[in-house]
Amino acid sequence: MNIPSILLLVASVLLLGACASSKSGDVYTRDQVRQAQTFRVGVIEQLNAVRIEGTDTQIGTAAGAVVGGIAGSSTGDGKGSDVMRVLGAVVGGMAGAAVEEGYTREDGIEFSIRLEDGSHISVVQEKSINDETFKVGDKVRVIESGGVVRVTH
Repeated sequence: MNIPSILLLVASVLLLGACASSKSGDVYTRDQVRQAQTFRVGVIEQLNAVRIEGTDTQIGTAAGAVVGGIAGSSTGDGKGSDVMRVLGAVVGGMAGAAVEEGYTREDGIEFSIRLEDGSHISVVQEKSINDETFKVGDKVRVIESGGVVRVTH
């Protein structure tokens, strides 16, 4: 695989990865705006750092396969070129998938919260874009809307 092909692969995956939405507590989708949400109040009993795996769509695989196939086709002649095209597409697809997953991987927080009614819940969310810090003992709101749960101060 030549350098321009590798750069094209990386640029494609990075561009598509930038489209991924944030999973932090302070980011809302357009569909969540102006919608009624319910919340409960609780106290953080425990915080754990977690790793949220990256996306696993076919976009990275497809972009890598296209770039790898193009790069492979420029190597060899005749049937050798065909073999290299297929090999380049397979290797490029695997590389594209790995780059996409790695680029969209995020650091997260697992909250163990005791709600005011005495029940306990656990919520995992991406670290805040505003560098919002949480500590054990903080009083928090657990906001729910349409199956989405977020923790905020």
